[in-house]
Amino acid sequence: MSEPSAVGGLAETLRLAIHHGELTPGQRLVEAELAKRYRTSRGTVREALVLLTNEGLVSREPNRGAQVRPVSLAEAIEITEVRAMLEGLCAAKAAQAITATERRQLRAIGRRMNEAAETGDILVYGRLSQQVHIRVREIAAQDTISGILERLRCQSVRYQFQVALLPDRAAHGAREHSAIIDAVCSRDRAAAEHLMRVHLETVADVLRGLET
Repeated sequence: MSEPSAVGGLAETLRLAIHHGELTPGQRLVEAELAKRYRTSRGTVREALVLLTNEGLVSREPNRGAQVRPVSLAEAIEITEVRAMLEGLCAAKAAQAITATERRQLRAIGRRMNEAAETGDILVYGRLSQQVHIRVREIAAQDTISGILERLRCQSVRYQFQVALLPDRAAHGAREHSAIIDAVCSRDRAAAEHLMRVHLETVADVLRGLET
């Protein structure tokens, strides 16, 4: 049996490769090839693929083995709608629990995100907007919800990037995130929950527009 640290490390490497498009939807994941590519054992690869299968990033089919699981646009919309409910709750909890130090940290992320949106650096904007969501969940200290949300986010990350590339979407997104940050830092639970839900419901609406 492989060392847990080796399995977890490879799983994270493969997860990032899927996020960045190095491993594409529908691509076969051959254990021997991955073991050679990442200089590890086939056993480690096998266990890492099991983890990613449980997260919904990898699927297994008879006679085809493992592959990067394609996520349909309809599924991405459903995921975003579920996130709206759960992340709204996290925003409310974060507003209740936030400390002065956490307030400074969250506002600092927001400032860097706004700068990236203003300069058109979509990659940095996307990374920082995700940091806002992750930091709000961390402040809320809702471990069960965080685990669910991380799996959901991993499955729909490709569509999130598509949304960020749309004209003016980064600017709109930056404003939505800034309003969420202000509400959380002001300890306004109702506003924080409402704004987070509206933000993600807006993303779901944008995704629906990709269908046309």
